[in-house]
Amino acid sequence: MEAITFTPAQVQVLNLVSRIRTTVGLEKLRKQLAAFYAQQIDEEMDALWESGQFDEKRMQELRGSHFRTPYNK
Repeated sequence: MEAITFTPAQVQVLNLVSRIRTTVGLEKLRKQLAAFYAQQIDEEMDALWESGQFDEKRMQELRGSHFRTPYNK
């Protein structure tokens, strides 16, 4: 079995998460992480918009698109 090597960021997150003792604390963390990633996406989209790589025309082209992997039943 291979040993798992964690990055310094992963170690820090694991140390912080190990202190959560309640479901309320876990839910608060989940909401904070969701807000963090939403902010990251907003910043990336703003950069794409400002650079001209994404615009109103492209947004309309993507409207209604579905990119899920099809599953065979």
